[in-house]
Amino acid sequence: MIPAPATWEVSEDFTDYNAALERMRQRVDDIRERGAPELVWLVEHPPLYTAGTSAKPEDLQDAARFPTYSAGRGGQWTYHGPGQRVAYVMLDLTRPHGTVPARDVRCYVAGLERWVIETLKEFGIKGEIREGRVGIWVVTPHGEDKIGAIGVRVSRWVSWHGLALNVNPDLGHFTGIIPCGIREHGVTSLHALGVKASMAEVDAALKRNWRKIFG
Repeated sequence: MIPAPATWEVSEDFTDYNAALERMRQRVDDIRERGAPELVWLVEHPPLYTAGTSAKPEDLQDAARFPTYSAGRGGQWTYHGPGQRVAYVMLDLTRPHGTVPARDVRCYVAGLERWVIETLKEFGIKGEIREGRVGIWVVTPHGEDKIGAIGVRVSRWVSWHGLALNVNPDLGHFTGIIPCGIREHGVTSLHALGVKASMAEVDAALKRNWRKIFG
């Protein structure tokens, strides 16, 4: 029997970070133990900083600015806040999804990268990946800036956490951390690049391009 496609859900209000962690943990258990539908969950958080498993204390530059959380995902420090679309992806990786083969975390992460790159292409933005630098990057007149961050966790072959795409966040909020431990490059957003897309338009593009990568 062919499994049903992943369920999509968009939270309209800001999502508390601890509540998001708890919901993801529960859904991961439900997928693995009870065959619950997979989930792509789109949220916005209030301003906050999250620490991945490789986060360095010294990379938190302004601990008093916003609440901080231990995320339990891979990666280092990340900012989440209004104007940033966070996509939490809970998939059973024991089976293939579109172009992503079963039980291959590296290919799964590459699939998330391609998903963002294809989405940005709809808005005339060329997203790129860089060896040794996780995330999605764009070339700007002053160098390269990150527009999308990726941080995942896989628990007994079920994925959770996911990615964050900068639509129109306050980019000044990133100065409270060294994002992903990378000091020599900055951050950008669709709006900063002149693309005044709404969150709904970005969500629609994400859904269209999901099918190209994950089926």
